[in-house]
Amino acid sequence: MLMKKGFAMLCMISFLSISSLSKAIAAEEKHADMVLVPAGEFTMGDNTRYNWYFMLAYNIYDGPEHTIYLDAFFIDKYEVTNEQYKKFVEETGYRIPRCWNDARFNRPNQPVVGVTWEDAAAYAQWAGKRLPTEAEWEKAARGTDKRLWPWGNKFDKMKCNVWESSESGQRETKPVGTYENGKSPYGCYDMAGNVWEWCADYYDQNYYSVSPRKNPPGPANGFQRVMRGGGLLYFGHYARCAARYRAPWYAQSPQVGFRCVKSAEK
Repeated sequence: MLMKKGFAMLCMISFLSISSLSKAIAAEEKHADMVLVPAGEFTMGDNTRYNWYFMLAYNIYDGPEHTIYLDAFFIDKYEVTNEQYKKFVEETGYRIPRCWNDARFNRPNQPVVGVTWEDAAAYAQWAGKRLPTEAEWEKAARGTDKRLWPWGNKFDKMKCNVWESSESGQRETKPVGTYENGKSPYGCYDMAGNVWEWCADYYDQNYYSVSPRKNPPGPANGFQRVMRGGGLLYFGHYARCAARYRAPWYAQSPQVGFRCVKSAEK
């Protein structure tokens, strides 16, 4: 009798293991080219004032540091490319981006640029995803150890596409995934440099002081939207994980693109 119970228990454990593995494989296939950012806390923001002129002139501040809890979510491993965005345009008849015919930015594997915040949100909805909150973007970029850049605490121009990186004088976006050594702790590429990335949030310089501790959604209203990550014509300290920037929702720039997220199933 004991042997039968033991065998039954072993079979049950094996079934659960296989079932869990099957679910993990199915989730991985469903979220191809996305990575999972687990639920938990991280430190958001940066108290160091790196550029007083920039902060005062543009009303930008990256602090104060504060602890945030986020539910688990999936985020695109790469910035959305021209090739991906082309499928969206062809299937929906949506307008083409401003930089669509600029040879510097229109190769299939370059990030799509010249898109407004509304364009990015429309693509995300079509893809069954959404734009990341500012908090989600920062956690995906820096992890839980307060690192300054996705790869660590020391700036390295060889790990990103920013102003210091282009010694040849060529100023153009790089194909997504170019900088293997510049990945974030969760395996996301180009979260420092290449293009600024639209986030879901309205921008408010003082929001960190009043934001909820769990899953902050951003301010309820505003005129400008948050952008993160730094662009190819900006210096490396603007590409820090905690660095914030903003622009009107209608802005179209060859330095602005996006990536998408999707909440993890519970």
